[in-house]
Amino acid sequence: MTAPGWRRDAADGSLTLQIRAQPGAKTTLVIGVYGDGGQARLKIALAAPPVQGKANAVLRAFLAEAFGVAQRNVTLLRGESGRKKLVRIEAPTRRPDSDWG
Repeated sequence: MTAPGWRRDAADGSLTLQIRAQPGAKTTLVIGVYGDGGQARLKIALAAPPVQGKANAVLRAFLAEAFGVAQRNVTLLRGESGRKKLVRIEAPTRRPDSDWG
């Protein structure tokens, strides 16, 4: 089975996710897949405003809990100030991404 375009598994056991963030939502949750093929991104609603890194902090906390890792294991590689983000998760102990699309 081929992995979706928004998810990449690395040889070291880490996982890279392409995300489309939607800050300002009432609840933080995975909405689904946004786009197709290589342009696909996992769309996540964030219960935080897009100011002073608050939405990024909520995203990191959400992903850390979902994948069973400490927040220090969730790194924002790209997209500090935009909706399109590239996130790396080191040594995930859970894999909820298989249910996300």
